[in-house]
Amino acid sequence: MAKELKELTSRSENYAQWYQDLVIKADMAENAAVRGCMVIKPYGYAIWEKMQRALDDMFKESGHQNAYFPLLIPKSFMSREADHVEGFAKECAVVTHYRLKNDPEGGGVVVDPSAKLEEELIIRPTSETIIWNTYKNWIQSYRDLPILINQWANVMRWEMRTRLFLRTAEFLWQEGHTAHATRGEAEEETLRILDIYAKFAEEFMAIPVIKGIKTASERFAGALETYCIEAMMQDGKALQAGTSHFLGQNFAKAFDVKFINNENREEYVWATSWGVSTRLIGALIMTHSDDNGLVLPPNLAPFQVVIVPIYKNDEQLSRINEKASTIIAGLKALGISVKYDNSDNRKPGWKFAEYELKGVPVRLAIGARDLENGTIEVARRDTLSKETAPMENIDVYVKDLLAAIQQNIYRKAYDFRASVTRPVDSYEEFKIEIEKGGFLSAHWDGTQETEDKIKAETKATIRCIPLSGDNTPGQCMVTGRPSTQRVMFARAY
Repeated sequence: MAKELKELTSRSENYAQWYQDLVIKADMAENAAVRGCMVIKPYGYAIWEKMQRALDDMFKESGHQNAYFPLLIPKSFMSREADHVEGFAKECAVVTHYRLKNDPEGGGVVVDPSAKLEEELIIRPTSETIIWNTYKNWIQSYRDLPILINQWANVMRWEMRTRLFLRTAEFLWQEGHTAHATRGEAEEETLRILDIYAKFAEEFMAIPVIKGIKTASERFAGALETYCIEAMMQDGKALQAGTSHFLGQNFAKAFDVKFINNENREEYVWATSWGVSTRLIGALIMTHSDDNGLVLPPNLAPFQVVIVPIYKNDEQLSRINEKASTIIAGLKALGISVKYDNSDNRKPGWKFAEYELKGVPVRLAIGARDLENGTIEVARRDTLSKETAPMENIDVYVKDLLAAIQQNIYRKAYDFRASVTRPVDSYEEFKIEIEKGGFLSAHWDGTQETEDKIKAETKATIRCIPLSGDNTPGQCMVTGRPSTQRVMFARAY
């Protein structure tokens, strides 16, 4: 394991390679046989399960229910909403046949040409179309509203350049799709979900985020408004960590979803959609981890504590096992997930390195001398510090320590973001500062022409128009035209 750690590329040497190395060496995921796809391994999937559990609880607390809709979408559905098909057409995978047969010339199996589908099917890139076609059958009256549905699913978007977790052809996500009687209710729902995403990012992922609105050119295909949370990675690039879309009546009109309101008049339904994906695991890695491996916030770590016994003989191990079982029971009673690694095929030093690489927040080591002294060695992953603590009430000690680690990881990420966020007032200054990375707060005249010019010349995009912050009017740094407020620029994943 020490050798494997030495082979982990440093962040300063090659950040992209460091990330790739870490995902592989921490046993989180690997590239699949299918180009652009990945296999999520148990340790990586355990993090996703923790994310699912927390988000699912938050969705249900706010009145949402889970359902499931088909993976395959009739091609004709995609053309119902013009902006939607425009946005996703280049990423769609298409099913054209439904049967294989043996090659009569002995070349294995081939597609049976007689099994061509009457209408091609799209592997879902997102589910607005199939869901709104379904909602048409569910909604007749205002009494049927609101519909608050979430789906945990996989989607496929045919990406050309892929990176494990961050961008793959197939990925896992949740997508919410809600239907409302009024515009106000739908807009309120959109912001409610944005707040849930921000709360999850900050309280569970320990990642500070900026809440804002996307510009028209960055808006979800088919939406009237897209809200987002934007995070800053350690290499100075931004990452969009979640989006919530106000769809207006676009999809209701495309699929003729109407209802009788409480004044007995017919009108179209108002809609939202929203989602986060396994990309969040990539964000987690790139925000907190270091050259020694993963650094996981306790709230999302597959196990929060690992206990490693240090012994010379079976008699010592037996006594340590007995004490460890008591400690484990105490930790579990406080809701702390713990792994006891008393396997005899690895030395303690190897285990220490492994769990450091995997980002386990707290490591406890117990030896024969610890039993005699009534102490235990406690190591923190976030600071790589060690101390000796009394064995008595170690469960309460560890619980408090986990809370401190969660807070410290967030504070470190917050301070880093603050250190790379700065205002700029001229385009010349912007071109210099963007090379250093981070968020640049600058005035923009609101036109796509200026937005496109900045992107083409600097590779920076408007990450969002912040919902809070400096709303002082000014002049666009490029054109000098009036600007209503500063917007947030960055280069991004």
